[in-house]
Amino acid sequence: MISHLSRLSSEYTAPTWAVIIAGTFVILTLCLSLYLLFEHLSAYKIPEEQKFLIGVLLMVPCYSIESFVSLMQPSISVDIEILRDCYESFAMYCFGRYLVACLGGEERAIEFMEREGRAASKMPLLEHGSEKGVVKHHFPMNLFLKPWRLGQWLYQVIKIGIVQYMIIKAFTAILAVILEAFDVYCDGDFKLNCGYPYMAVILNFSQSWALYCLVQFYAVTKDELAHIHPLAKFLTFKSIVFLTWWQGVAIAVLYDLGLFKSPIAQALQFKSSVQDFIICIEMGIASVVHLYVFPAKPYELMESPYLGTVSVLGDYASVDPLDPAEVRDSERPAKLRLPRPDAPAKSSMTLGQSVKDVFLGGGEYIVRDVKFTVNQTAVEPVEKGITKFNEKIHEISQNIKKRDKDQRTKDESDVSTSSPSQRVIRGIDDPLLTGSMSDGGASRGRVRKHHRRKSGYASESGGENSSDQSYGGYMIRGGRWIVKE
Repeated sequence: MISHLSRLSSEYTAPTWAVIIAGTFVILTLCLSLYLLFEHLSAYKIPEEQKFLIGVLLMVPCYSIESFVSLMQPSISVDIEILRDCYESFAMYCFGRYLVACLGGEERAIEFMEREGRAASKMPLLEHGSEKGVVKHHFPMNLFLKPWRLGQWLYQVIKIGIVQYMIIKAFTAILAVILEAFDVYCDGDFKLNCGYPYMAVILNFSQSWALYCLVQFYAVTKDELAHIHPLAKFLTFKSIVFLTWWQGVAIAVLYDLGLFKSPIAQALQFKSSVQDFIICIEMGIASVVHLYVFPAKPYELMESPYLGTVSVLGDYASVDPLDPAEVRDSERPAKLRLPRPDAPAKSSMTLGQSVKDVFLGGGEYIVRDVKFTVNQTAVEPVEKGITKFNEKIHEISQNIKKRDKDQRTKDESDVSTSSPSQRVIRGIDDPLLTGSMSDGGASRGRVRKHHRRKSGYASESGGENSSDQSYGGYMIRGGRWIVKE
């Protein structure tokens, strides 16, 4: 069946009306997107922000071109979809980095979160029951996650949550290419013997978690980012990433259930062709929206990329008594773009320098963040696990050695302190067995013999069964001497 579908896709020709409509939107997308990109490159004055913003803007023309190529050649639709999804994960990373850059960089973002977290401990609960400086999760995430307090830890969680999607997407893309080579990927087919449903589940969780982290970051910083109007930017980006993904899943499900029988679907024949045709139209609309949501005009009006800070604490120095709320607000750095006091205004980069900085400068951030994420999620846990395992083995070994030592000490103590209640004396040279040649010994022998005859206990067998006799510290029992108790 798979080979049959491959043969059909290689012989397929897209309908003329679909090519014209999709091609028109692609041309519109390219014209508007390239215009906006050149505007930003020409006004490339804040590299830390604009290098990532350009990465977000490139998402629209890349989606448009890839979808149109896939529409014309369904036989390579799987490869095109993999490339498109990989760039989607990269664009999500760029958008998160863009928001961090607008806060002044990582250090400023962490300082802001820590400041808000400290402020939370000094404020009572608000009327609606939530606490400032704490991220509270909504259903169903509140069933699995505890509230997050703002600080460096939360920033790292959000950062790892965004970068992990880019890493997982890259690995699943490579795996999808391998599975497709063996005809077991089955793009869009929810069959247990195909790789697509498993990939879809993994990517769905990974993408959902990345978007959730991005939403939480926006919720925390939306007031601090009010100068860039973050809501419109966030909704535009989220709609492109989230809706296109679920759109593809919905089309695949409807096709499998036999519910997608519109004339357009019947003419395009393939699930991937329907998805590609819709994306071409959507990207044309997104390119128009980008002109208003991500304009280059604010950067053109800037004279210098220097980001200064102004503190107004001195305005309240003479006020008595001091208002704690005003003092706390005065300690927050004001985001004002000021010229450098000790250097002439820096001119913007040339177009070539801007393009170079976008690719090389952005690549440095990606490599560093990927290394950080891999180290935090894979290397350090493994190292900690190995260390704990070694410590446990060492502890078990020490316990065994200690137990053996205690057992030996106990056995030696028992042997040295315990004495038998009866001690048998043996030996042919024992004077008590052989008797003594002294007069005292002879007299004692005579007395003993006389005592036995007198007491009437003489044995019929020569005295072997006579009663026990004691002499000094010894007792006679039969033919043996034992120590008296």
